[in-house]
Amino acid sequence: MKKIVLATNNKHKLKEFREILSDYEVLSLNDIDFHNDIIEDGKSFEENAFIKTDAVSDFLKSKGLNYIIIADDSGLCVDSLDGAPGIYSARYAGEDCNDQNNRDKLLKEISGKDRSAYFICVIAVLYPDGVKKSFEGRVNGYITEEENGDKSFGYDCIFYSNELNKTFGEANDDEKNKISHRGRAIEKMLKEF
Repeated sequence: MKKIVLATNNKHKLKEFREILSDYEVLSLNDIDFHNDIIEDGKSFEENAFIKTDAVSDFLKSKGLNYIIIADDSGLCVDSLDGAPGIYSARYAGEDCNDQNNRDKLLKEISGKDRSAYFICVIAVLYPDGVKKSFEGRVNGYITEEENGDKSFGYDCIFYSNELNKTFGEANDDEKNKISHRGRAIEKMLKEF
């Protein structure tokens, strides 16, 4: 089975990629013993994704390994907040915040404003021969006024999908994977594999 390194230790993200990329052995950063901090200081989702692939590539080369490396950067963009939280989605309420803190801040800031929003995912792929490609996926919806469904992952319980007619927090994995921003970016990526 072909190996791919996914530049993450996020269990939710790893599960999602492993389900969608079931024909590949998807390795996490822990699986390859990568424990370095990666400073994501890019100005866009794409820049941040390639910062991750490049850091992992340097590490693998130092070990004499050469796998396909995939990284994604994704987030929630709210139109009335000029695209915020955007690339800062994971740390919107501060460096030591959690998902609940981020949701609380967003719900407070969007109060009385247009609630239209979209999730975006940019997947960066670095092939063993040095070729780089990126793939973008989006899903449109709006921010609900209260949390609905599973509250364990990011903004899912306050993002209402126009296609599913429910929040991502209320959707099961199959429903979400079929229309999610990450699923759409992966679908584009798979056409290139």
